[in-house]
Amino acid sequence: MTTDTAYIRDEFVPERPAPGRAGGPIMWLRANLFATPSDAILTVLGVIFLLWAVPPIYNFIIGHAVFPGGTVEDCRAEGAGACWAYIYARFNFFIYGFYPIDQYWRPNIVFILGAALILPLLIPTAPFKRINAVLFFLVFPVFGFFLLSGGVFGLSYVPTEQWGGLLVTLIISLVGIICSIPLGILLALGRQSDLPVIKTLCVMFIELWRAMPLITVLFMASIMLPLFMPTGTNVDKLLRALVGVTLFASAYLAEVVRGGLQALPRGQYEAGASLGLSYWKRTYFIILPQAIKHVIPGIVNNFIALFKDTSLVSIVGIFDLLNTVQAASSDIEWASPTQAVTGYVFAAFMFWIFCFAMSRYSLWMERRLDTGHKR
Repeated sequence: MTTDTAYIRDEFVPERPAPGRAGGPIMWLRANLFATPSDAILTVLGVIFLLWAVPPIYNFIIGHAVFPGGTVEDCRAEGAGACWAYIYARFNFFIYGFYPIDQYWRPNIVFILGAALILPLLIPTAPFKRINAVLFFLVFPVFGFFLLSGGVFGLSYVPTEQWGGLLVTLIISLVGIICSIPLGILLALGRQSDLPVIKTLCVMFIELWRAMPLITVLFMASIMLPLFMPTGTNVDKLLRALVGVTLFASAYLAEVVRGGLQALPRGQYEAGASLGLSYWKRTYFIILPQAIKHVIPGIVNNFIALFKDTSLVSIVGIFDLLNTVQAASSDIEWASPTQAVTGYVFAAFMFWIFCFAMSRYSLWMERRLDTGHKR
């Protein structure tokens, strides 16, 4: 026989205080800023530093700044901050350089078409990827060059010496980034090759270009290279800079990609060979997708460094964004105590916009492609 028994409490448990809050701003401050005595000291020091640094920066950039609509006398006044009226007045020069004013529509079309073609390539779900890639990598460069330089279809000729500002910065960085990718991948594969001749040539190329600073490469391309050319041969200065930047960037990119290739287990190579795939097919379909996914941070880091290093072309007389800012700082019409500083702040902000965008896109791609350990 089964007997059901039950326990009935005959005494109540004493009341206890309600549990403390597990969230809210107070708990966040305790957990992140005042968890230990050292954290509290660092927090206090950080607050003191911000109270010391932020007000002057705010007053210079916004509080005491002279915005568009102001005059040069306002910028020269005592205690005036950034002269944004000067940036507004010289904005076209910072973007287009010495490009003819009545022809601004040509670089504007190039800017619009470039953005319209590159944005779908950056969106994985966008349709017509192959057509878009062909248009951007093959058609757009040719169309953009003839549209900017002119001399055909009734367009007035504009030599590259008149190109400048942000236009030249974007041209050099985009050409260097796009052209260095396939060249860097081929150099990385060549360095991993079992053929001694190919491996030696790739190693020599990579080590040679990595041993030279970019400024030396630009000087060689701009000053020394014409001395080795046949008499009467004249190679465009911008083209020489583009070739030098591309070769320099490809050497660094090759080492980043090689790190990704070495990180793959040997079984991936053997699996591709066991399927009967040729070297190029297993490299294209199996090896490279995995290797490049692992080294996305390094690749984007190289791209960001290359974009910032384009400012070095100003040393060889190419009017990129930084060089136009430096040239405009000698403008007597807008001469003021904060003229040069305002120009450099503007240039730094422009560089920050593009570098920050590349960094954010890199992080987004890393999260999207981080599927190796998900279940």
